[in-house]
Amino acid sequence: MSALSSSAFSGLGLGLDAGGTQTRWALARADGAVVAEGSVGGFSGQQAGTATGRELIAAELSKLVAALAPHGTVHSLWAGVTGHDTQAHAAADLHRLLATGLQLPPAQVALFNDVEMACRLCFEPGGGYLVYAGTGSIGLFIDEDGVAHRVGGRGGLLGDEGSGYWLARQALAALWRAEDEAPGSAALSVLGRQVFPLMGGSDWATTRRFVHEADRGRFGRLALGVAAAATEGDARALALLRDAGRELARLATLLMQRHGTRPLRIAGRVVLLHEAVAASMRAALPAGTAPDLRPIDAARDAAVRAAHAARAPRADAPPPRSRRCPGTPGRRPG
Repeated sequence: MSALSSSAFSGLGLGLDAGGTQTRWALARADGAVVAEGSVGGFSGQQAGTATGRELIAAELSKLVAALAPHGTVHSLWAGVTGHDTQAHAAADLHRLLATGLQLPPAQVALFNDVEMACRLCFEPGGGYLVYAGTGSIGLFIDEDGVAHRVGGRGGLLGDEGSGYWLARQALAALWRAEDEAPGSAALSVLGRQVFPLMGGSDWATTRRFVHEADRGRFGRLALGVAAAATEGDARALALLRDAGRELARLATLLMQRHGTRPLRIAGRVVLLHEAVAASMRAALPAGTAPDLRPIDAARDAAVRAAHAARAPRADAPPPRSRRCPGTPGRRPG
């Protein structure tokens, strides 16, 4: 793997937001200016636990190094990686891969689960709650001592209610239930006409193959079909989106019941799919709750944090307290 250029520019902070299908990256200077951004292929924390997975991660990091080289020397990294678990054996392997691949001292690599990093970017410890709904869903609170408290996030098989994966699963179940009751109705329905083409066909063999073979990201993208059907007025699709909003409100409510009233940030693509999601969520939240729905640009905000860090925290240590919170009204990113 080629080394990053070390001669032309001063050190930069690198932010990574790694998902299963894409890894977004950004470079920032200490003054908060983002000087470059882009993407490479995705990877997950679980993949660091296998030889094949480590080879895939190393290959993507090699592409990343090539993309970064024209812009200068990276001196620190904040990385949020889906599926990263600090308690898992693969956590140390992933941290080592990042440090080696980017030719950084291990102490300059701050590694988090992607949702935990987003929460830390939005709030100081103890400052508020993050409910994230993308392919999966989870509610997270990091207390004043830096300890993370979660609700939800149990995966597509056991939970992830309100997520894109959950919406896709519920939509397919509803379509095939309707098909059992009235053969031929599923493919002719508005919901079916929007969802089935995303899988490649409306027959049961196609659905069965898709369910068994599609990765989580591809499966979750069927939620786009649910949103499109709702826009056309499909009652089942609208009901599912409203249910998703209520499930996300449930995550936030549970956090508030346990830890008290605090600011609430909602992030992830699901809440942006259709106005019905946000509307039903607001209606189901405790009275007086005003959720912040602005998107989080994790790669850019993480790059700024990395650029500010004279010495990034260890992978198993909480990050340094920041004076500002990216995305907070009236404050500049920091």
